[in-house]
Amino acid sequence: MIEKLKPEELRRTFSRKQLPFDSTESLKPLGDIIGQERAVSALQFGLGIREAGFNVYVAGPPGVGKMTVVRTFLEEIAGREQRPPDWCYVYNFEDSYQPRCLRLPPGTGRALRKEMQDLVEHVRRAIPKIFENEEYQRKRGEMVKAFAKQKARLQDKINEKAAAQGFSLQQTSMGVMIIPLRGGKPLGEAEVAKMTPAEREALGKRRGSLEEFLKKSFKEMRGIDKSAQEKLKTLDTQVVLYVVGGIIDDIAEKHKETRQVADYLKAVRKDILENLDAFKAEQGEPDEGSAPGARGPWSKELLLRRYEVNLLVDNSGVKGAPLIVERNPIYGNLVGRVEKETHLGTLHTDHTLIKAGSLHQANGGYLVLPVDDVLHNTMSWDGLKRALRTGEVEIEDLSDRLGFISTKSLRPQPVPLDVKVVLVGQSLLYSLLHAYDEEFSELFKVKADFEVWMDATDANVRDFADYLCALCRREKLRHLEAGAVGKLLEHAGRLAEDQSKLSIYFGSLADVVREANYWAARDEKSRIGADHVRKAIDERVHRSNLIEKHLREMIARGTLLIRVSGEAPGQVNGLSVIETGGYAFGRPSRITASVGPGRDGIVDIDREVELGGPIHSKGVLILAGYLMLRFGAQRPLSLSGRLVFEQSYDGVEGDSASSAELYALLSALSGLPIRQGIAVTGSVNQRGEIQAIGGVNEKIEGFFDICSVLGLDGRQGVLIPKSNVRNLMLREDVVDAVRQGKFHVWAAGTVEEGIELLTARAAGVRGKDGKFPKGSVCALVDARLKEFGEALKEMPDSVLMPVARDRRDRRSKARRTGKGRK
Repeated sequence: MIEKLKPEELRRTFSRKQLPFDSTESLKPLGDIIGQERAVSALQFGLGIREAGFNVYVAGPPGVGKMTVVRTFLEEIAGREQRPPDWCYVYNFEDSYQPRCLRLPPGTGRALRKEMQDLVEHVRRAIPKIFENEEYQRKRGEMVKAFAKQKARLQDKINEKAAAQGFSLQQTSMGVMIIPLRGGKPLGEAEVAKMTPAEREALGKRRGSLEEFLKKSFKEMRGIDKSAQEKLKTLDTQVVLYVVGGIIDDIAEKHKETRQVADYLKAVRKDILENLDAFKAEQGEPDEGSAPGARGPWSKELLLRRYEVNLLVDNSGVKGAPLIVERNPIYGNLVGRVEKETHLGTLHTDHTLIKAGSLHQANGGYLVLPVDDVLHNTMSWDGLKRALRTGEVEIEDLSDRLGFISTKSLRPQPVPLDVKVVLVGQSLLYSLLHAYDEEFSELFKVKADFEVWMDATDANVRDFADYLCALCRREKLRHLEAGAVGKLLEHAGRLAEDQSKLSIYFGSLADVVREANYWAARDEKSRIGADHVRKAIDERVHRSNLIEKHLREMIARGTLLIRVSGEAPGQVNGLSVIETGGYAFGRPSRITASVGPGRDGIVDIDREVELGGPIHSKGVLILAGYLMLRFGAQRPLSLSGRLVFEQSYDGVEGDSASSAELYALLSALSGLPIRQGIAVTGSVNQRGEIQAIGGVNEKIEGFFDICSVLGLDGRQGVLIPKSNVRNLMLREDVVDAVRQGKFHVWAAGTVEEGIELLTARAAGVRGKDGKFPKGSVCALVDARLKEFGEALKEMPDSVLMPVARDRRDRRSKARRTGKGRK
């Protein structure tokens, strides 16, 4: 039996008993997460287990508060954990292209950086001064004089030896030249040539003896120079150690528990002593055209920068474990980068220009990432997976990763990684990653699925009101009266499309509260009332319903043909939903059917011209199954029918109009007219059962608006599936019209119930004799199909075959070209 719905069944309201307060001002702000027990349980497990790969993917549609819930949840967990260590990068004195990373106890990284800055500043000021000190200059002068005397004495011995052998020594650019003498005068080559063989032999022996003496003497002189350099360097070392040795020892004492720091400070001490000449005095900038290695203030500055500490991650101000939400996860922001600076037209970089990524900052804690942004940015997803897979963060230039030609840059030592990553995104992306990325399931083993609604229990209603209290206090909005809370609960039920549920799209609900606060301010009210909430909802619709308004005007003017009164055979008002920019509204469409004898069966005209989608075509084929099951048991069906959405120029998809199409067919076959004041929605199966559809509220309201424009006569209404009754949360004006008897909503469970309402004629059930009751809808349909069968026997095949062949050829062509599928 068809059911006429009462006004109370069309919209759920919330009584004063369920809202026992005057306003949200008297409530306690909600501190917990509501409606997400499943997601919270998954988060607790995923964040509690420490084994590798148990990172978390938080899945759910936009607007349900995923990011807010995750941050709230993680802040509580992270606050109870220990602070992770600091991380620094320092100069690698063995390989300058691979800076070393230091792990320090939390809070000590800043201290080490400050201590090294003080050391550099002290070195910059004190070393040049001490080399200019009179005491140092005196000692150095004495040492230089002593070595000079030793070399002078040795030089005198060399000269004496040469004179005794009859030679003189002359210093040239090619070395020392030995010149023979006779009578104190140099011998020329001609005079040497005139010597007897005995004299030349004696001269050669004396030269050989002198060369051997010179070789030993020069070796001794080099030893004096080396000894001088070593002693002068020892002096410089003693002086410098007097200046900086104590400071370095003090720093080492403060960080004696960190072996890496002790090793680093030893390397610093050694490097300072090896580069003393660079600290002795300020030197000018190199002139244009000077040698590339010429030193100047910039080169000295670079030398001093090697002793600075780059504090990559500073956890001194962190309470508990770090929680990082990276809103812009480009590759450099995620894994870090090495910056470069320009000097004299050339690029320069060093360990002080290494910048941390969010993986470094979250190391030892939690990192939250929007997955769609990670996937959209070049190499970010690969960089994240590599870091999680290897357990370390390696900073690498993006151009190197992509294989582009780049300048030689730094390759900092990787930082060991211990982080829990939480990806936040839609369920579709989770499914795609799980299907197409083989590493995803190994790295993100925990899925936290967010609900989009919760049960409208008394406890959840109270939590909902407490959430509104917290929202008003947090954003300093006017508090809501109990009636306003009730209207928001009703709006949440409409968003959920279920009278027993409440939507938890808190982003959208919070926007309604903010807009209602604006209207309350306009009215100079201290609290938000029910009228302000209603105003906010109505204004949101008004800002988005321009297309709906234009379509309504076209129907009112007769441009789009829709009848809402009278009767017509083979014609019914179907209902569809149009969504534009987040706003959905119902639109009635005229569906017509024509029938005749033939072998084509039921032809979907929209499908034939490639406007019908596969789901719509499935619904049409189901109609043929219903007719076969109901009327084809005793004889084959001889029917050629045409179904079409009139004045529809866009694609048709979905099966929610299949019951309306079936009613139009039954009307065309029986010859019984259908009441045009009743619009129909609902899908149907082969057994004639009416099935639930989506957008039922928008469909009913869309037809109601058309009837209001064309004139309500008290006989109009909408026929919906019984299974959709629980989804009804109609507008208040529609409910009022039903209460006043101006509009109606019926619910049917079967096609037979629906056709009886539309034709005011009994559907009829086949009796034991195989016949339907006389005058029933099914009896008239059965008789008409029998007539078609008889007429078909009299038609020659030459009339029927071309029609069937033409359809078959068109379908074959569509399959070959790939058309016809959407």
